[in-house]
Amino acid sequence: MIASPYLLYLGAAVDPLAVKTARGVAQWRPDRCLGQLRLPGATVTLGLEDLDVAEAARRGARTLVIGEANAGGRLAPEAIPVVLAALEAGLDVACGLHQKLAEVAEIRETAARLGRRLTDVREPPTSLAVGKGVPRAGHRLLTVGTDCSVGKMYASLALERDMRAAGLRADFRATGQTGILIAGDGAPVDAVVADFISGAVEAISPARHEGGWDVIEGQGSLFHPSYAGVTLGLIHGAQPDALVLCHEPGRSHMRGVPGHPVPELAICLERNLEAARLTNPAVVAVGVALNTSAMSAAEGLELCSRISDALGLPCQDPVAHGTHLIVDRLKSCFAPPLSAASAGR
Repeated sequence: MIASPYLLYLGAAVDPLAVKTARGVAQWRPDRCLGQLRLPGATVTLGLEDLDVAEAARRGARTLVIGEANAGGRLAPEAIPVVLAALEAGLDVACGLHQKLAEVAEIRETAARLGRRLTDVREPPTSLAVGKGVPRAGHRLLTVGTDCSVGKMYASLALERDMRAAGLRADFRATGQTGILIAGDGAPVDAVVADFISGAVEAISPARHEGGWDVIEGQGSLFHPSYAGVTLGLIHGAQPDALVLCHEPGRSHMRGVPGHPVPELAICLERNLEAARLTNPAVVAVGVALNTSAMSAAEGLELCSRISDALGLPCQDPVAHGTHLIVDRLKSCFAPPLSAASAGR
């Protein structure tokens, strides 16, 4: 588990997309975020207090989170002195970049000398087992998508929030780098050797016996020629009881692969259910989550209504509308059966 509170490093970012990891952490786990660290020239802010390493350490920060990314996925040269200062001040460091923190000799040696923890969230857990598909106790909900980057993480986190508000035990299980920084742990399935993807998901969502739900963050799409394999392994390892289909309207083709059309919702949903039945024959769909951020509020609501009528499932934008209708469907599908005595009252 990554120790909090966090100090979120934004560097000299001028592009809001460069800090999407930090933004996700600040939006979904504000209680874990003590402040932000920006270098001169930065124009992007998360609305947190600007702190330097020394002040953050004095206030109790535990981990410097590298929340800025660049096209190469490498640690920017100007970030290295900040990381070193954080280590010297008593903070651990967590990073979601492709480059590992320990690849920088000075960081590796300083952390070793001081006994600080370096966490590379794209590093998969060690000693993973191959998934077996053995039925396990508890309930699991998995978000799946028509394409990549359609809002599966946001939908999962909104579902966790709204399920808890509805009185259900629910815990978000992260499978991507931003999700892991939000949750504090998880498995980056895109970095796991293919044979072990299902086992990695079994490991982060083990049996639970108190009637609670694991809300597992989906990745990729069964219809994406680049990432269908990751999606399939995740589906089988999740052994989901319930699926929520995520979709962004208006895409002309699958992300990054022109010529491959986005699948129809009904077909996509059925293919995901078919794949999920391998490890849980009783799986059901409970809703559709739309990303309507490019539409007007009225257009988004109207499209949700049309999709709900067409599929016979609740359809909501998790950010704009919440997921309470989907949670209501989930509760109705998995309500405990009435006993003979209570049914006769």
